[in-house]
Amino acid sequence: MLQNILEIFILSIIQGVTEFLPISSSAHLIIIERLYEFKSGSLLIDISLHLGSLFAIIFFFRKDLFDLKNNKKLLSLIVIGSIPLILFGYLLYSTKIIYLLRDIKIIAWTTLIFGIILYIADKSQLDKKISTNLNFKSILFIGLFQTLSLIPGVSRAGITMSAARILKFNRVDSSKISFLLSIPALSGASFLVLKDIFEQPQQFNYLIIISIILSFIFSYFTVRFFLIYINKFSMNIFVFYRIVLALILFWIIY
Repeated sequence: MLQNILEIFILSIIQGVTEFLPISSSAHLIIIERLYEFKSGSLLIDISLHLGSLFAIIFFFRKDLFDLKNNKKLLSLIVIGSIPLILFGYLLYSTKIIYLLRDIKIIAWTTLIFGIILYIADKSQLDKKISTNLNFKSILFIGLFQTLSLIPGVSRAGITMSAARILKFNRVDSSKISFLLSIPALSGASFLVLKDIFEQPQQFNYLIIISIILSFIFSYFTVRFFLIYINKFSMNIFVFYRIVLALILFWIIY
């Protein structure tokens, strides 16, 4: 039991910290589970970890979400921007192609390539804002880029921030766009496989509750401190981390 709790604690840290940073949570979860052969890793645990992150982002942006009822334009844009990911996600999941992408070689290359893309995109000097510059074309552009995050290693946060930075949005607003788009994304990832949970109700146990709570805590504080960080610094530290991680994976693989 103690080993299971320790594994859940580690997985919760990885999910909570990496989900909202531009370094790919799915890649880190796959790498850790493969390297250490965690016995606690399962579909139910993965969903629970994502639910924790979902609850955290909803709680953190609760005021903004309540204000959306008075800002139907932003609400409709978030919905529009989420449609491509939902459609492509369902297609890859239903055809089982999504499982073929969970390969360490793919993760190594996407970690490197999209880290470089993040570096280039973050060089943007203009200062567009959500309130005045986010429109149908820009959110659709970001939404289409977001579909690439279905490939582990790309990073949903990383690719949406990169797309927003390419469109000249400032770093903070690029992050907020990414966070708002994460709500439908995490909801879709969680509820897409809910039927698997209902088919195996006997698997629901204390580890599920612990997963949700710990993932919530780590996700909440990651979002809070990331917004403080990104208001003062560039994305370079995450680019550097991605390059180092990719090189380590290349060394392990080849």
